[in-house]
Amino acid sequence: MVTIQQPSTKHDILEYILKHSQVKTAELVALLDISPQAVRRHLKSLQAEGLVLYSSKVTDGIGRPQHVYKLSYKGRERLSRELVNGCGDFAVSLLDTVSDTIGQEQVGSILKKQWERKAEEYRNHLGDASLKERVAALAKLRRDEGYMAEFYAVDSNRTQVDEAGSRFLFVEHNCTISNVAKSFPSICEHELEMFTAILPDFTVERTQWIINGEHNCGYLLQIKK
Repeated sequence: MVTIQQPSTKHDILEYILKHSQVKTAELVALLDISPQAVRRHLKSLQAEGLVLYSSKVTDGIGRPQHVYKLSYKGRERLSRELVNGCGDFAVSLLDTVSDTIGQEQVGSILKKQWERKAEEYRNHLGDASLKERVAALAKLRRDEGYMAEFYAVDSNRTQVDEAGSRFLFVEHNCTISNVAKSFPSICEHELEMFTAILPDFTVERTQWIINGEHNCGYLLQIKK
């Protein structure tokens, strides 16, 4: 009898690895509430599809090495496609055509205008709520657009804390426009400018960048003094 693995379980595994960069089998067992053998079957299937990679690691210097799993580039792209019904390849092709027709500089101007329009749209949604409420609303807007966005309060060492203070870390675990960003990286600079424009009470600093090979795009938001 053939065991059919549920796509939803695979999705949960991919999403968890995406959020945590790398994981061990025991973490997935606790998350999914299934047996270690079942988790290993799912991971083996994902490996066979080229969606996850593993390395052996000994954390305490004793005992057998444990496998540590992380997403492959293919896995990250697969999850992005599942989260968003986008047309990334078409968008890149279209922008390439526009660039060939009117020039790269004009494409940059078009992308900047698009982000300015998006910033205005976000500002209308955020209104005049408190700083934390605006950041929370922004995270929801991004999630509605297919980003795995979340935020949390941090201290001066960027360590997560329970009480909201003057700093937040805003994280997007995937990029719905990664295909476009690879060909037109300036789009990421416009995104940074957009966050700065819609949160004028904060200084906004990029801390991580998927295009640079990091596992998420992160922004440190600090209330201006």
